[in-house]
Amino acid sequence: MADDLHTLVVGREAMACRFEVVFNAGEVPGDTELAIDALDLVDAVEDRLSIYRPDSELSRINAAAADGWVDVSSDTWHLLARARELATATAGAFDPASGALVRAWGFQRRQGRVPEPAALEAAIAASGMRHVEFDDEARRVRFRRPGVELNPGAIGKGWALDRALALLAGRGVPSCLMHGGQSSVAARGTQGPAIGGRGGWRVGLRHPLRPGRRLATITLHDQALGTSGSGTQFFIDRGRRIGHILDPRSGLPAEGVVSATVIAESAADADALATALFVLGPAGLETVVAAGASGAILVLSAGSAPRVLIANLAEDRVGFEPEPGLVVERRDVARDGRTRT
Repeated sequence: MADDLHTLVVGREAMACRFEVVFNAGEVPGDTELAIDALDLVDAVEDRLSIYRPDSELSRINAAAADGWVDVSSDTWHLLARARELATATAGAFDPASGALVRAWGFQRRQGRVPEPAALEAAIAASGMRHVEFDDEARRVRFRRPGVELNPGAIGKGWALDRALALLAGRGVPSCLMHGGQSSVAARGTQGPAIGGRGGWRVGLRHPLRPGRRLATITLHDQALGTSGSGTQFFIDRGRRIGHILDPRSGLPAEGVVSATVIAESAADADALATALFVLGPAGLETVVAAGASGAILVLSAGSAPRVLIANLAEDRVGFEPEPGLVVERRDVARDGRTRT
């Protein structure tokens, strides 16, 4: 059956990774032009949100909001409003107002370093959505203190995918998959002909401990997937490996999890909740499900083979590659927080 799965892939570099649009080959007239339009929209989102571009809207907000109210464009406003909701739902495990912490640890320029205690204390004091004030009627924001920085790194790629996929849906595309760096994925419709009970798109989940290998294959049904991990972004300090994902509540790098994957209705939510789950660990499964995750996969280190926790994903939705010693534990997590193993 795999022989009838032919795709057209159009890609472009954006947001420090490669974005790709995947169509079923021959299904959509003008597919290449549509893909270019979708990728142009990703570029437009990056133009607004990039903290690496001094003329971007988010850079303008970061530079001026401590001095007073700053007007926000409609799309950026909706992003910030959703980020505020997710920060509240995860009790701060996801917090886009942690730019001061990211800068203190050197991760903004991918030059990781352990900050001096005074610098870390100052960064913690300047971090958190509690410092961001929203004027919902006028769509403007201001910071309650100097030094606050919004950083969309844990939600921006997903937000761009959501906008681009909505554009394609509006143009009549029935089935499509988009990803940004393979860690943020959004899918609609069916991969290949809808025959033999086939539905959704099959997406590979990278092995966080074995470069170049796949850990599992997940089927997405009109859903998105976000994965957070520090397998490629880290630095070594006195023999200790320090990952780039920070716990906004403590100001320290999150530990104990190798990778966290969340499936949700939107790519923005999946990205943000995957970051929160990486920070919270197994105890956070209830939190992310209550916040909107429809499924989750946690990979925990366990010697030479990983230990994997799966929440709310049926066996026909996720299949693991054979691996000696692999331990998989399934949990059923209800919206009210109750867990049944």
